[in-house]
Amino acid sequence: MKDLAAALAQRKQDHLYRRREIIEGPQGVELSIAGRRVLSFCSNDYLGLANHPEVVAAFHQGLDEYGAGSGAAHLVSGHSRAHHRLEEALAAFVGQPRALLFSTGYMANLGVMAALLGHGDRVFEDHANHASLLDGARLSGARLVRFRHADAGDLVGRIAGAPAGEYLVATDGVFSMDGDIAPLPQLAQASAQRQAWFMVDDAHGLGVLGKEGRGSVSAAGLDGTQVPVLMGTLGKAFGTFGAFVAGSEELVETLIQHARTYVYTTAPPPALACATLAALGRVQADEWRRERLRALVGRFRAGAGQLGLRLMASTTPIQPLVVGDAADTLRVSAALRERGILVTAIRPPTVPAGTARLRITFSAAHTERQVDHLLDALEQVGATAITGNTG
Repeated sequence: MKDLAAALAQRKQDHLYRRREIIEGPQGVELSIAGRRVLSFCSNDYLGLANHPEVVAAFHQGLDEYGAGSGAAHLVSGHSRAHHRLEEALAAFVGQPRALLFSTGYMANLGVMAALLGHGDRVFEDHANHASLLDGARLSGARLVRFRHADAGDLVGRIAGAPAGEYLVATDGVFSMDGDIAPLPQLAQASAQRQAWFMVDDAHGLGVLGKEGRGSVSAAGLDGTQVPVLMGTLGKAFGTFGAFVAGSEELVETLIQHARTYVYTTAPPPALACATLAALGRVQADEWRRERLRALVGRFRAGAGQLGLRLMASTTPIQPLVVGDAADTLRVSAALRERGILVTAIRPPTVPAGTARLRITFSAAHTERQVDHLLDALEQVGATAITGNTG
């Protein structure tokens, strides 16, 4: 039997031990932790909708109409009119014939790959893909082939030399730890040339990029023909919870029949679907939120440049500041916390060894004054404490 205590002690010694914060009250750019207010720059609530009055009110109305739980899986008796309306609205939003709700993005990615692939098939994935895409490939039984980060040319070479079989190319739209955007047109072209499925996980692009927040696929000028499998999450820019997969009629019906993470799990609460439908309305209507995000990111990057802090090449709300060593990253995070700012230290295995970082993220609910406060705190911590960054 594995010595769990020893393994945990070693993790602490390696500065890789993770701890949870207990948040008191609703999500927002200011949080209450252990009775102290802190300014948060590590949430994925990019548009500031997690505690939006319209979204909260729709949740309450959904509770009054449907109760607290769904009671069963979608295929038993858990699929409500609220779920169905949300699926139809999401499909129209991303320009696909159908959409299918999943409980989480992790379950969506696992379900898609297991339903479409099997032994003898191949999945081609970007080296920086989210863990759920990598795990989905492994659990499908297909062979996982990884290509260099954001390198469509490397994908072309690897897929050209692969033997016959079913292929699926999968990538993040916006990479969650780096903040950069995948070269989607080139990846779509490489996939089409080998008649491979092309799947985009747009968890961090939907709501943030493209017209009306339609995501990285829309921003790249691609449609459902070029990207036949789109996964989006609802717990980030939408501010609620859950995920969906959008695609053709045949794809969605195949997932309903064969995606085990859909078939064998309880449906999310219908009230949550009501809240998400309200959030979708704000995502589409409130262009000012995306404009504000872009302005805040630009302000931060300009200020960081003046401080000599070399950020990674990202134009999205994800602005990673690579420190390198895990212990050093924890020290910088703790120093910011002492100054009332919460920025989580991201360490291996979430990111490669030697690239531990502060994953600084922005919300449309932040103010310019708060961004300046973050920059002042980083200056106080000292540029010398944040060395070895990648530009």
